[in-house]
Amino acid sequence: MASTIGVIGTGYVGLVTGTCFAETGNTVICVDIDEKKVEKLRSGKVTIYEPGLEYLFERNIREKRLHFTTNLEEAVQKAQILFLCLPTPPDEDGSADLKHVLSAATNIGRILTEKNISEFKIVVNKSTVPVGTSDKVREAILKTAPQGRFDVVSNPEFLREGFAVEDFMKPDRIVVGTENAQSADIMRSLYEPFTRSGNPIFVLDTKSAEIAKYAANAFLAMRISFMNELSAYTEAVGADIESVRMAIGADNRIGKRFLFAGVGYGGSCFPKDVRALKTSAAQAGTPLGLVEATENANTRQTERFAERIIARLGGKGALKGKHIAIWGIAFKPNTDDTREAPSFLIIDQLLAEGASVAVYDPEAMEGAEHRYGKQANITYSSGMYECAEKADALVIVTEWSEFRQPDAALLKERMKSPLLFDGRNLFDVKKMGDAGIEYHSIGRDSTKQGAK
Repeated sequence: MASTIGVIGTGYVGLVTGTCFAETGNTVICVDIDEKKVEKLRSGKVTIYEPGLEYLFERNIREKRLHFTTNLEEAVQKAQILFLCLPTPPDEDGSADLKHVLSAATNIGRILTEKNISEFKIVVNKSTVPVGTSDKVREAILKTAPQGRFDVVSNPEFLREGFAVEDFMKPDRIVVGTENAQSADIMRSLYEPFTRSGNPIFVLDTKSAEIAKYAANAFLAMRISFMNELSAYTEAVGADIESVRMAIGADNRIGKRFLFAGVGYGGSCFPKDVRALKTSAAQAGTPLGLVEATENANTRQTERFAERIIARLGGKGALKGKHIAIWGIAFKPNTDDTREAPSFLIIDQLLAEGASVAVYDPEAMEGAEHRYGKQANITYSSGMYECAEKADALVIVTEWSEFRQPDAALLKERMKSPLLFDGRNLFDVKKMGDAGIEYHSIGRDSTKQGAK
């Protein structure tokens, strides 16, 4: 049966969640305090880049199943299920900042009391939150709605940016955390259209569900950091990290995914969630050494890559007058998300050494301009070859598809020096050498193609 759903917060998770629930016939009321953003959404304009989202968004706006408002009261009064899809940025100590989540919970409780709402409501934590947050949300609601009939449920999202619509519509699994049988039944019914192929709905206790999201992201981040650390070793001894990856990935106990070495992970999830889990575990007196090492290895990988670029261009103090092209700003392809993007850390180090930089990204140019603004030493390019014009070196940070088969002859013609640093191992070492491009990648011996 179709439901009326409230989605509080129209960021990445909120907009995907609201649109996908509307696609299965539900009426969805999305709430945000940003009036300009709400007006833009009402006019049919998607505010994030996510493949496949715009088509579903436009269809459900047209079918009048997807609505946007700044009025929280409307959602609380009309919806039985209220999803909290609010930001939980890292606090100064690395823990998740719950002020937005708890503020929304307090306001929900106030509305339940002021409007004398007696219908049973489910408040769902969709945001990534530390263990114990459901209890805090419940307490916040009870402060202003002591007689309210409601339950607080944990329902973590497992959406990959660039594949979020696919992940929501065809999930590997659904995780629901509740000790309330009525809530469990309602959530099972809500998600039934998404699990027809047999993928499971796990109903766990609330705290286990809260930990599940952090555990999943920290484990995947750990795989990436392991390969990144290993890449420094393979590079030093003349081995090939890509060969190692294929050999170990064929082991079905390990699998092929998240074994690609690169310049480090970024985005809205891995850095924040690794940090929050590390902090939460330390506060509980059970520090997670592997998680801490994962974070340190990730930071070091990005620094190491930047140091290699600087060393090849003459070392510390020698980059003044050098011009470097950067392909890729977003933390991964198929998104415009630049949060914790490795590209920024690399650009920061190059600028600090006195280099000038040209940047290009198919979708994330706005994020770059927001961070750096108008500077004499930064050029915002409209295309990949324009970006490479008169560059002393080209650095690939994000593996966008359009970067995978560049015209080597055109690059050599445009660049001052045919020097390429590939942070995503997009190309064959020997073929780059045969094309006359000095090629440096991750975890592979550049001397095998005659590079300096």
